Amino acid sequence: MPRDISTMTNSCVVIPCTFMYPSGIRPYRGVHGIWYFGQPYPQFFPPVVFKSRTDIVHESYKGRTKLLGELQQKNCTLRISNVGTEHSGRYYFRADLGGANIFTYPDFSELKVLDQPNIDVPEEIVSNENLDLTCYAPDNCPDTSPEITWMYAEYLPDPQFSSDYVEESNTAVLSNTLTFTPRPMHNGMLLGCRVHYPNTSFSYERLITLDIKYPPRTVWVNVTQEVMEGSSVTLFCDVDSNPVPRISWLFGDEELLSDTATNATLALDGVGPPQEGVYTCVGDNGYGTMNSSMYLAVKYPPREPWVNESLTLLEGSTVSLHCMTQGNPPPTLTWLKDGVLVGTITAESVSVLELEDLTPQGDGQYRCLAENEHGRSSSSLNITVEFAPVFLEESKCTVVREGVQCVCMASGNPEPTIEFHLPDLNITINDTESRFNYYTHTDGNMATGMIKLREKGDQGGNGGGVNVHCSVSNMYGSETVRLELQQEKKYMMAVIVGTIGGVAVIAFIIAAVRYVGRNNKKENGNPGQDLVSKLENPSLFYSAVKKDKQSLRKKVLKTELLGSKFNSILEESSTGEDGDYQPVSAMAELERQELNYAALEFIGGRPRDGASAQGDDGSDYTEIKAK
Repeated sequence: MPRDISTMTNSCVVIPCTFMYPSGIRPYRGVHGIWYFGQPYPQFFPPVVFKSRTDIVHESYKGRTKLLGELQQKNCTLRISNVGTEHSGRYYFRADLGGANIFTYPDFSELKVLDQPNIDVPEEIVSNENLDLTCYAPDNCPDTSPEITWMYAEYLPDPQFSSDYVEESNTAVLSNTLTFTPRPMHNGMLLGCRVHYPNTSFSYERLITLDIKYPPRTVWVNVTQEVMEGSSVTLFCDVDSNPVPRISWLFGDEELLSDTATNATLALDGVGPPQEGVYTCVGDNGYGTMNSSMYLAVKYPPREPWVNESLTLLEGSTVSLHCMTQGNPPPTLTWLKDGVLVGTITAESVSVLELEDLTPQGDGQYRCLAENEHGRSSSSLNITVEFAPVFLEESKCTVVREGVQCVCMASGNPEPTIEFHLPDLNITINDTESRFNYYTHTDGNMATGMIKLREKGDQGGNGGGVNVHCSVSNMYGSETVRLELQQEKKYMMAVIVGTIGGVAVIAFIIAAVRYVGRNNKKENGNPGQDLVSKLENPSLFYSAVKKDKQSLRKKVLKTELLGSKFNSILEESSTGEDGDYQPVSAMAELERQELNYAALEFIGGRPRDGASAQGDDGSDYTEIKAK
């Protein structure tokens, strides 16, 4: 397709087009063609000019486009009728052969829609030298061809006209050249070119004014420049005039340089944002003044953004965070909360982040990040959200070996204070109460309190479980809950099993002691009599109990769970014996201390018949085996 093509408004244009695709590919259900305007990639949603399989096109092309080529023959020639200046631009073709065989071609044809013909006027018109003025009209609509005529040429001396038809790259241009020798008197004279299409009402005109040998004819300056902050730049100005003009460089209303010459150079060192703007070169030769301007753009990274001061807000509040900065090109502004993107990315100098109905999760650091291709800068602020205390689900009481441990956890800002209440005992436990091992810890907005209830009377509950309440409070509110007891059933079962096991052990020891007593009575031939009351000399009998140490330790641990309760049971089992007899509770104490021997003492005992006395007392040993 031609790189450039032109036509007149309200007429038509035909864009010649052919395309290729790999020979090994066979079109699936035919070849489908699409013409796009502006760019060839559909993901950017360019306007659709033409589709071969549907009539769905952009509004501005409805009823105006037609495919003249045959896609099966790889011809994609397009006709656009009734074109307007809004149709000027680049046109791209895309071929769809079915499946994944879609070809987007980078080649384009740039259409220029003219509302008046072009007149070629030389930059320098010198008196007494032949001057050629050429008027051009495009001829790319097959319906009709243009005709060119000159207006006001009758006032010129001996004008000559010549026509030419140029066809290049599948485009056609008709031209008509006016040749004459200008005179000073012709300065300021109007000349016009008219383009008319026969059998239509379309007519286009353009007028020019002749400028001959008076004011400067051209003033040339740099094109718009982009430089980095701190660099140096040189601006040039060249004036084509006769006589030599006086050239001045202006920045706004300030004159920076003035010289009489055909050109002048302005050097700027260490430029910054204040030097960005329009620079104008003015040429004056006494016959008139001409100037030309260029824009100097100074590029620099974003300045440190301005943001709000840090704020402390109540939960449920609404706040607007502002961020402003400068940079060239204009930087994008991004809001981050604790390093995570929030809001939207904007390319404006001011960004506003609206935070509505703040929650505790809105607490954190908010950073505004400004970025452009030359660098980045950021500023941050902190948002602190204050809120009433809220209990955490970890708050509960738990049975431990020492008793009951109650933990209360809550979050709030300011950090909440924690108190425990024992309603049955009418006791409030806080940091001044050491009886219950009160402990507190804070971590940010979270507070933790803990107490240990070692004695059953401290636990309350009237036999129905632990009755402990926890209260948390700060300046925005307070809340109280009863702490639930966890693992209570499991612990009570352990107590019951331990109690039964402990009683069994003590009962076994008592039975063993009585068995030894009965054997001693039989050997002395005094059955049925009270052993203690009949013995005349005190004797000490020892029983060696062989047992597994690990088994005994388990039994001792079980007895420890019942504490003093076992002592009362053992004391009842020892009734009926002499008052000087050592109570069995002492044996229980020895049992808890893991001793390997049990002792029975008989006051006033007498040796067995036939046995010799050993000193003042006698001693017998009997072995008791525990199975």
